Amino acid sequence: MELLFLGTSSMVPTKERNQPALLLTTKYYDILIDCGEGTQRQLKQMQKSPNRIKKILITHWHGDHCLGLPGLLMTLGQNNYNEELEIYIPKGTKKNIESMMDAFLVNLSYSLKVIECSDGVVSSDDSLIIESAVMEHIVPCVNFSIKEKDRRRIKLKVIDKLGIPEGPLLGKLQSGKSIVWKGKKVSPEDATIVVQGKKISYITDTEQTDACYKIAENSDVLVCEATLKSELKDLATERQHLTPKMAAHIASHSGVKKLILTHFSQRYQSIKELEEDAKDVFADVTAAYDFMKVKI
Repeated sequence: MELLFLGTSSMVPTKERNQPALLLTTKYYDILIDCGEGTQRQLKQMQKSPNRIKKILITHWHGDHCLGLPGLLMTLGQNNYNEELEIYIPKGTKKNIESMMDAFLVNLSYSLKVIECSDGVVSSDDSLIIESAVMEHIVPCVNFSIKEKDRRRIKLKVIDKLGIPEGPLLGKLQSGKSIVWKGKKVSPEDATIVVQGKKISYITDTEQTDACYKIAENSDVLVCEATLKSELKDLATERQHLTPKMAAHIASHSGVKKLILTHFSQRYQSIKELEEDAKDVFADVTAAYDFMKVKI
């Protein structure tokens, strides 16, 4: 999997930072998390086709997180998009989708599935599990975690020793089923190892609540807002946002391996100071910048 940061600013974009958007590329499809104004152009800058996007996760309906959505939906139609596009939004906000479609005269030539999210699993397919958690913000807001399902990897030395050929038998072992080979039972435990799936979590526009720690738990990568420096923590709390130290505290108490900060106020010319602010609490911190790529 790979993360591509398409926008790392908060409400107001800067010359260097677009409004929030994050693209997760997986083996089978892409997932877009938030869709700030200008997201389409950011995709073009990185030569990323929007047609590979199967799921769009909208954390909340503040403009900096969703104003790029109408244009993207219309572009997909122009691109002869033929998938069923899934849009995940906070519970009780489906009317916002309907109002948006009316306001911008969006007439889709493809299927759109809208999923309202609260707490718990909102999507599970052959490869990924997506969970959402309700946050504390001025408007309804949900944050997300995306986890690869565990998979089995063939023990090549064992298979070579047994002489099992490539084909359906190996497929059964990888799916966790036992087989019979030359009159003997071979279990998946004998011939495979379990590879733990990677987990990415995304936290933005919220107070520091228990839900933050829950959604971030055991993440390989936590992408978390750090809108204002810790010296402005009272203002951040008043506006229901997080500081770098708050993000770092969530990471350090949730078993997170790597913390990436994003959603920076326009007041900061350098994001390095925000990164250093968090490093007082958590060592493995990176402040994201537009078009930064991270392999998971």
